[in-house]
Amino acid sequence: MKVKNFIVLVISHLIVSCAIIRPGEVGIKQKLGKFSDKVVKEGSVVYNPIISKVVKESTQTQNIKLILSLPSKEGLSVESEISILYRLEEDKVASVLENLGKNYESIVTSVFRSAASDVCAQFFAKDMHSGVRSKIEGEILSKMKINLEKQANGVDLIAVLMKQIRLPRGLASSIERKLQAEQDAMRMEFVLNQEKKEAERKIISAKGERDAQIIISEGLTENVLKNKAIEVFRELSASNNSKIIITNGKTPLMISDNEDKK
Repeated sequence: MKVKNFIVLVISHLIVSCAIIRPGEVGIKQKLGKFSDKVVKEGSVVYNPIISKVVKESTQTQNIKLILSLPSKEGLSVESEISILYRLEEDKVASVLENLGKNYESIVTSVFRSAASDVCAQFFAKDMHSGVRSKIEGEILSKMKINLEKQANGVDLIAVLMKQIRLPRGLASSIERKLQAEQDAMRMEFVLNQEKKEAERKIISAKGERDAQIIISEGLTENVLKNKAIEVFRELSASNNSKIIITNGKTPLMISDNEDKK
């Protein structure tokens, strides 16, 4: 009886098996070499291991890292570390496997190499080391999407990132010298602007003093001078000291104070 049960158990196991699909991946049955239209996104899948199997593929974002020499417009080779971010679309995994196979990542890499060569050859080497880099990355990504869609749908290209750009030694030194010259020029322009502003400030200050003197001199009319003279006489008369005052009747010309000396 025990032997019979064991045989039944073995036969059942051969006929029916179960695969577990975890979060972040999908499973798809492949029966006699043909993929099923149904994609299992999470849970268990029952299948017959004799005639079928369950293929599991990750749908999380993947990162392909490459170190390549990219051509430039002037014919130089620029070394760069590249990251290609992509993921598989859940409902199109079967299409990817049927058209690209299990080694679809190598297809993505090949498509990148072709697109990167075409795009980078349109830019100067210095552009890959400047703010133009983001434009180059965007054009490579767009060209990759066009080329990859011709082969299969289901690979979602997210980004192409060019990192650690290493320019040829001579070109790197030339760019550094140019940047230093530009910084020196900007610094000199700043100093000249400051000196110009200081000169303008002094001119404005001198002009203000001159205008003030003109206003004062224009305001010293004859009546004003008479009033000032009267004020002076009043101050002199209020003093207890003896004085000799020589005047023309309008303004005091000389004042002599005679104080008792002890």
